[in-house]
Amino acid sequence: MITPARRRLDPPPRSRRRGSPLPTVLAALAFLALAGEAAALDWAVGAEGGYFDMSNASQSAKAIFDGSSGGGTVGGFVRLGLGRSFFVAAHGRYFQRTGERVFVASPGSQVYRLGHPLTIRLVPVYGEVGYRVGHSPRWAPYAAVGGGATSYREESNVVGLVETATATKASLHLALGTDFVTGPLRFGVEVGYSLVPNTIGESGVSKVYGEKDVGGATILARLAFGSRTP
Repeated sequence: MITPARRRLDPPPRSRRRGSPLPTVLAALAFLALAGEAAALDWAVGAEGGYFDMSNASQSAKAIFDGSSGGGTVGGFVRLGLGRSFFVAAHGRYFQRTGERVFVASPGSQVYRLGHPLTIRLVPVYGEVGYRVGHSPRWAPYAAVGGGATSYREESNVVGLVETATATKASLHLALGTDFVTGPLRFGVEVGYSLVPNTIGESGVSKVYGEKDVGGATILARLAFGSRTP
């Protein structure tokens, strides 16, 4: 008897499983979305400078600075937009001026200049929240309010004897301004007002005049570089 030849049965070819393209597609879409948001992010970095008037202690300042109550100030800021209208910003500025120690017997009496140099320095650092008015592609008027801390330092030199007094106090800041936007550049002006209570007034001419606040009015010119127009 002839045994029939056995047929070799090969297993069927395995089909290769391909991974689902969904995760790759989702990752690509997420990347594009983040890239789009980054491109649309409204940010700006700038410098500012102008005039600071110590109007909350104007009598003391005018006595020390021989009739003037302020001087030049410089600083910088970083701003980040929150939607179309709101923004947050961080500021830092520097003011320093040298005058003379004075003697005043009482408010309204004559100021006697003593000839000893007296230097006053103010460094306000603060954050603020602001609101832009309108949606012009060129002009961006705004109002802002914020708070922070102001470092105060005075140094006098009396015949080689150097005396210093320092204080750091909480401060409140208000601002109105407008920016002119041309491409990535922004040119602006700002008028501000600050309160820095209970900083001086315990001795010297400020005690005579009863002045305790070293805040005041500021007018600034600003130049910034930003990601896009407001």
